[in-house]
Amino acid sequence: MSAPLYNAEILRLAATIPHHERLSEPMATAEKRSPICGSRVTIDVAVDDAGRVSEVGLLVRACALGQASSSLLAANILGRTPAELAATRDALTAWLAREGDAPDWPGMDIFTPALDYTARHPSIRLAFEAAAEAAGIAAKAKV
Repeated sequence: MSAPLYNAEILRLAATIPHHERLSEPMATAEKRSPICGSRVTIDVAVDDAGRVSEVGLLVRACALGQASSSLLAANILGRTPAELAATRDALTAWLAREGDAPDWPGMDIFTPALDYTARHPSIRLAFEAAAEAAGIAAKAKV
């Protein structure tokens, strides 16, 4: 028997997104939207002198899967480099397409039941796509 797509852990994560307020003075911002369902995630970041994410703020207007993904991202983004975020984004995309292993990011296995629901994949990817873009912009601006 397969696990339900919307389970208690997904709903808990969706209801407890860390850093759920926009930054007042971000170094960079990126917004991603799913054309399939209209889910939208906006990520503000600041990076330190080493290019690692030092502050993050999110505005999440997404389905439960997009919210849960945003929650996992926000809980573990501080201290990450743009390269680490890009690698996680790429690994997540490949995994959802069944072309690779699950990304090395805490809690990502919660989305295993969604592998067969390709229409849900864009919402799951939104936060990681926006974070990788924003961190990359911020790090380049820092140089």
